[in-house]
Amino acid sequence: MSLTSSRPISRLDHVLASSRAQKRAALGLYLPVGYPTLSASLDALHLMGQSADILEIGVPHTQPFLDGPVIQQASAQALADGFQMGDLFTAASELSVSTSAALVTMSYWAPIEQYGPRSFAHDFAAAGGAGVLVPDLPASAAASWQEVTRAAGLRTVTLIRPDAPAAHLAAVGATTTGMAYAPAAPGPTGSQSPLSPYLPHLVHRLRTATRLPVAVGVGISTPAQAEHVAGFADAVVVGSAVIRRMQSRPNAPVTAAAAAARDFADGVRRARRAAA
Repeated sequence: MSLTSSRPISRLDHVLASSRAQKRAALGLYLPVGYPTLSASLDALHLMGQSADILEIGVPHTQPFLDGPVIQQASAQALADGFQMGDLFTAASELSVSTSAALVTMSYWAPIEQYGPRSFAHDFAAAGGAGVLVPDLPASAAASWQEVTRAAGLRTVTLIRPDAPAAHLAAVGATTTGMAYAPAAPGPTGSQSPLSPYLPHLVHRLRTATRLPVAVGVGISTPAQAEHVAGFADAVVVGSAVIRRMQSRPNAPVTAAAAAARDFADGVRRARRAAA
């Protein structure tokens, strides 16, 4: 399976290739920058990076349509605490030195458009970023966004609808780099429902159509679910479950995030042992 196009290898390519060589899925962990405070989010991300292969660092937004109540509340708190876009680049710059995890930012289009797409791509890459996921990228902006991210050396990760027809998947595969992203459950993030029995087939379908590694997120709420998904996906991404742990320990959110990261990493490793 090709991990990249003709572009030079990036840290995201490297961690996906490395985890595949170890016969396991990569673990991605998500946290909005600035939650519960800027300093606490940086401390948490540093510790999470000890367990994760990919750190998905979120840009808080006032209208996070993809996200459920857990991430909505975390984003609102980060914004209320004064999050600025420069905080994302500060976080990436520090994390790129302290961890070997690949840094992927998840941002809605409005904050990127307001900052300036070319400046955003350049500044995130310069800070050590490896990839960008924009779940609501407008079709009218897709071509120019591909151009600026390509120039910056960033991978463009695409969230793919489970019901997308084969022709659409092939088109997505032609423009997506790094990895494709499949939802584990329908609807917004934070679902605690059982995983669909059709998820392994969906991952196989996406991998075959796009020729890319496939990450599964949006709805993985327990280490047991992470273990299950790690048995057939190339990467497992967890966000709301980490934030729930932090919310449950308001006096020690950083410690809670680190413990959650270790628990989900153990789940991924159990899948490797089971396969072996």
